[in-house]
Amino acid sequence: MHELSIAMNIVEIAESEAGRRNARIEAVHLRLGPLSGVVKDALLSAWELACENTVLAGSRLVVEDVPLVVYCPRCKAQRTLDSISFLCPECQSPTPDVVHGRELEVFALEVGDAA
Repeated sequence: MHELSIAMNIVEIAESEAGRRNARIEAVHLRLGPLSGVVKDALLSAWELACENTVLAGSRLVVEDVPLVVYCPRCKAQRTLDSISFLCPECQSPTPDVVHGRELEVFALEVGDAA
């Protein structure tokens, strides 16, 4: 399960920031797209294990789902896809240009005073 190694990398990033700020991390906020290659439920399950014996023990992982958004060259517009079909939902043209959906991004940390 590569989600555990991803969770461990996120913990390392957050630990570094906690040390830099001399703060306790209460929650890590992550953006996750459907093309990231990461299974959200597996990542959430791996979080507690990845945090064991670290300064992040007891912290939360808050995942924001990012929709799959593509650019349709025929409509000349961005379209949100409900599935990974890569066809414009309006005109049914192929839409290979991904605008959003590959994200695996830590975008915020909730911090508290160091214990």
